[in-house]
Amino acid sequence: MSPQLSVMKDFVEELEWRGMVHNIMPGTQEELKKGSTTAYIGFDPTADSLHVGSMVQIMTLVHFQKCGHKPIALVGGATGMVGDPSGKSAERALLDEETLHYNFSCVKKQLERFLDFDGINAAEIVNNYDWFREFNSLDFIREVGKHITVNYMMAKDSVKSRLDSGLSFTEFSYQLIQGYDFYYLWKHKNVKLQLGGADQWGNIVTGTELIRRKAQGTAFAMTTPLITRADGSKFGKTEGENIWLDPEKTSPYKFYQYWINASDEDVEQYIRIFSLKGKEEIESLIIAHRKAPHQRLLQRTLAEEVTERVHSKHDLETAVKASSILFGKAATEDLASLDEETLMQVLEGIPQTEVPNTVLGCTDASTFLSKTTGNLIFKSKGEARKMIQGGGVSINKSKVTSPEEIINHDLLQGKYLLAQKGKKNYFLIKVI
Repeated sequence: MSPQLSVMKDFVEELEWRGMVHNIMPGTQEELKKGSTTAYIGFDPTADSLHVGSMVQIMTLVHFQKCGHKPIALVGGATGMVGDPSGKSAERALLDEETLHYNFSCVKKQLERFLDFDGINAAEIVNNYDWFREFNSLDFIREVGKHITVNYMMAKDSVKSRLDSGLSFTEFSYQLIQGYDFYYLWKHKNVKLQLGGADQWGNIVTGTELIRRKAQGTAFAMTTPLITRADGSKFGKTEGENIWLDPEKTSPYKFYQYWINASDEDVEQYIRIFSLKGKEEIESLIIAHRKAPHQRLLQRTLAEEVTERVHSKHDLETAVKASSILFGKAATEDLASLDEETLMQVLEGIPQTEVPNTVLGCTDASTFLSKTTGNLIFKSKGEARKMIQGGGVSINKSKVTSPEEIINHDLLQGKYLLAQKGKKNYFLIKVI
């Protein structure tokens, strides 16, 4: 046995204990045991960033490489022009070539953060536009279309589910294009296995069938389950919005909070999929978490690991600090240490109001927190006075000790005050 094979891990077993195997073609595990194998997963460049939902497939490639195999990430510059009907209830808008090329470059940079591009099983990123741009329609019909029957294509769930609502020929032909991707990579890159989500099974096996019929070759398929939350909502979204890997679309703070806020029912599944920790360590963490779920050990462990991997150690530290300010026992100086961009990210969505700078230094706390701020925080001076006397009001994380206290705090970034009412209610006051 070569030195390389002596350190290889069983990829199928690795994914099985992580709960990441949905369907697998017979013979796949045996093929992988023969030695280092090349596999690919396709990523859709219809946006200029991947999102958290894409991370299941990213981690599949990461685990594949760590088991000693060679991963290829295909970013579909050509297939992105067509649109995959799998899992879609309506046809998507088609993007122009320039937009798809830009999206490809953005997605490529994100994938490069996860995979290792050096060594004997170095990762590769390919674009199927490179082999489709010179492939005319007549050649495609002759080289691909004649090998796959319409009956075979009609039997796919991605087609059958759309027959009543309508399916264009463009989307109907998608499985042939993806199937040719597999054939091309099998022929030119020695790719033996295609990986993907459960909704891709039909497209993937079209590729194995094309390889068999066109070249009498053998190829394999394996899919991961589609991840949903315990409450049935879609994984990778919060309040209906995607959680993107691009910090301009989803701030590192909001990204970190997505994982911190995972439910106890979901986080045990998530840490198996998205953590690089081994089986024994993860099982020990799960046991410790179950003994004291209020400490949110799994959520914190996962949020820290994934945020640092997707963004940076600095972004993680900033996100942790920002979280402690809102939800922990932070001091005024901690709040003041945040730059304005991070402060606005942390306070996104909280109620805001404006006051003139002339009120500072001459207005008592009960008046300021009611009338002066437009009764946003308290409806009356009496209500404000009562909560202040009960010790439930802070400004810039500094406790307001008396209703008669004059408000004259240092401004955050020279223009903001942060009022806190009780444990969880925050209000941003902009001084103009």
